[in-house]
Amino acid sequence: MRPGDGAQPIRVMLVDDQILMREGLRKLLEIEPGIEIAATAGGGQEALAWLAGAVAGERPQVVLVDARMPGMDGVELVARLRAEFPGLAPVILTTFDDEDYIFGGLRAGAKGYLLKDTPPDELVAAIRRAARGETVLGGAASERLVALLRAAPAPSAAPSIARPLQEPPGGLSEREYEIALLIGAGAANREIARRLHITEGTAKNHISSCLRKLGLRDRTQLAVWVSRHAPPGNGAT
Repeated sequence: MRPGDGAQPIRVMLVDDQILMREGLRKLLEIEPGIEIAATAGGGQEALAWLAGAVAGERPQVVLVDARMPGMDGVELVARLRAEFPGLAPVILTTFDDEDYIFGGLRAGAKGYLLKDTPPDELVAAIRRAARGETVLGGAASERLVALLRAAPAPSAAPSIARPLQEPPGGLSEREYEIALLIGAGAANREIARRLHITEGTAKNHISSCLRKLGLRDRTQLAVWVSRHAPPGNGAT
């Protein structure tokens, strides 16, 4: 089984220069079933030194990295982790929703970007997803990414884009495409359910169906797909 599927606990490393934050996260996560704290570090150099001295079985699957730290910031640490320990999944966990950190971290190879006000259950779920190789983005990071994609010019002006939409692309149903457009606009499941007058469970089922039909892995890839396939004037607002 893959990490996070229940066979072995997910080993997590915490890297944050604030000791209260490190200890708070450690106490929060170590009581979660299936999660084990492999190590904590107060900065990038300390984290790299510990990893270099650890045997393969001691190393974590997921590394939670603060963005702003003295000496080596989170973006640089993520790049070093991906280069020196490619089997690890770095996830930036920070108080800053600065675009330089968000896009710099993702370009460096971060598997996710979350804010420290993320609810504990969502943080745990994000760790499990990152351990499975999925990308995890909090609301702020998702919104910035979608805004960037929408602001970017289209790679080419396809004549078919200007034609009225006859049917949803990709084999999606009308409701699935409607939900895909909302995902592309950065809407969370709760907002989708509220706007379409459906339950969150139904929204999740439709999203899963969209991902399956389009061969996509997660909602971030779905947002990218929408930015490339939604005709002008058909975005969810």
